[in-house]
Amino acid sequence: MSDPALGLLMLGLIVVVIMMGFPTAFTLMGLGMFFGFFAYYRGGEAWSDNHIFDLMVQRTYGAMTNDVLISIPLFVLMGYVMERGALVDKMFYSIQLAFRRVPASLAVATLIVCTFWGIASGLVGAVVVLMGVIAFNPMLKAGYDVKLASGVITAGGTLGILIPPSVMIIVYAAVAGQSVVKLYAAAMFPGFFLAFLYLVYVIGWALLNPKIAPKLPESETRVPVRPWITELQRAYSRKMLPTLAAAVLAPGRAMNIQVDGARLRYPVLLKNFGFALVPLVLTAATLWAAWWYVVIHQQPDLPPTVAASTLQKANDAPQPLGAGAASQPAEEKLQELGGGRSGAATHSEPEALQQMGSAELRSTIATPSYTGPPPEFYVYFAFIAGIFGLVLLYYYWIMEAEQFEILRLLVSSVMPLGILTAVVLAVILLGLTTATESAAVGAAGAFLLAFMARTLDWKRTKEAVFLTAKTTSMVCWLFVGSALFSAVFALLGGQALLENWVLSLNMTPVQFMILSQAIIFILGWPLEWTEIIVIFVPIFLPMLKHFGIDPILWGVMVFVNLQAAFLSPPVAMSAFYLKGVAPKHVTLNQIFSGMMPYMFIVIVCLVLMYIWPGMTLWLPNYLYGN
Repeated sequence: MSDPALGLLMLGLIVVVIMMGFPTAFTLMGLGMFFGFFAYYRGGEAWSDNHIFDLMVQRTYGAMTNDVLISIPLFVLMGYVMERGALVDKMFYSIQLAFRRVPASLAVATLIVCTFWGIASGLVGAVVVLMGVIAFNPMLKAGYDVKLASGVITAGGTLGILIPPSVMIIVYAAVAGQSVVKLYAAAMFPGFFLAFLYLVYVIGWALLNPKIAPKLPESETRVPVRPWITELQRAYSRKMLPTLAAAVLAPGRAMNIQVDGARLRYPVLLKNFGFALVPLVLTAATLWAAWWYVVIHQQPDLPPTVAASTLQKANDAPQPLGAGAASQPAEEKLQELGGGRSGAATHSEPEALQQMGSAELRSTIATPSYTGPPPEFYVYFAFIAGIFGLVLLYYYWIMEAEQFEILRLLVSSVMPLGILTAVVLAVILLGLTTATESAAVGAAGAFLLAFMARTLDWKRTKEAVFLTAKTTSMVCWLFVGSALFSAVFALLGGQALLENWVLSLNMTPVQFMILSQAIIFILGWPLEWTEIIVIFVPIFLPMLKHFGIDPILWGVMVFVNLQAAFLSPPVAMSAFYLKGVAPKHVTLNQIFSGMMPYMFIVIVCLVLMYIWPGMTLWLPNYLYGN
């Protein structure tokens, strides 16, 4: 058997052996060592002198010294601390109340919490199991269709490996040699867009067939209002913002209100007034951050050449009386620094040489003047700020006791986790920290949130640390095995054989994109995303340059494509996660049926991403250049 045939045999055996249930990392290493022994074998040499052992050591050392992989244990620790801290119950309750008037409100709240919680944790199994425990039974008791309930949980739970910060993106960056930061920026919009498509499908299905998601009874959608809030409205006004503002500025009448047998305290009023101002503060902070980054942050510092040119102009300008003596030493000093050339010698040069060597021309060529953002930005910014202002005005106009209580619940349950996630992503995307440093910030913030919520004890902390070590070890050994397998596969000529075969088909870039994504989509049925990225993605990467396809765009399309790997039988891990916590009457086939529509939504998202590549590439190109 020829060497390329041995390489193809390796590729086929790895799929068969993994489907038989053997561990992926050690299967990769075992097959790599076995076939590599024959690839490096030379007649007459001792078996212990075979170079496959040297290659094994080199690949292991390369995985140990890979800087990209350092952020994985910290992001995984952040996710496990979030999971063990049990911070999701209040979030689901508050979001459910906020969307109580929307069709299929429980399903919508479940999808939003899955998306938000998936971003924070990045663990598919943890999100599916948690939401299966919290939301699956309430949806079934409310009369929701089993397919709708199971599909929302399984599809929403997979978004955690797509929307940054994601371990899958870090693994791809290490395999493809791409920037983690650029991949994070590129995956941001497609991830939220896919979640939006899921949301549109759920609401649209509920509008077309209301029987699959009956309206909740009034008793379950009633917002609990604290008694002292009702008394405060009677004393001032039904509108909560002016009521709280008046109570803070003139607390005389508010202090007479009884709360649990005691008078209302001023710090309670101040705290609730702060809750009411959160939408205004968040809107102002968002607009200011956008203005700062686009207008202020982009302004370049004054380069040295411009400073020298400015000083030269000042010296050449007419001096006032009495200033000649003071300026003369500085002029002589400048001549010495420039080589001591006299003014006559300078004027004797040709005119063209004077222009080429002039400080003004050099500064103009080296540092083009900053003209600021395009004029359209100010129009768009003013328009968006006006829209935000009108929305805020309308919201505060209709905000009474129930709306205020929902806002308070959302602020207390969602905002701490939202701020942590936003900070972790912002410091990465703005270049303030590396991915590893931001992962450390996220892990520390997760511990802080769990400590403040008093939900993380020593036992749960130990479990989170042990699970982090287990997951990290698996990923690192997976890298060792994939690096060894890929090296032996290329040495046997399997990589070259596949490349020559693909190039001989004379495909267009569109055809190659369809072929590669279709192969990955089909591989997602029997394999998980880890095997696909570390085994099959490196086969396609060398061909991207030939077809002129951006590896960032192709990689993000792979991320979206791999969402189907969790939703496609027979190895649909999300279905098995949900089945483990579902009632006994819910069958695995019902869960599979509920997941099928979301696989088609993934395909629609892939098509839209290719038709409109700006959805993927605009943000990284804007932040970091092309």
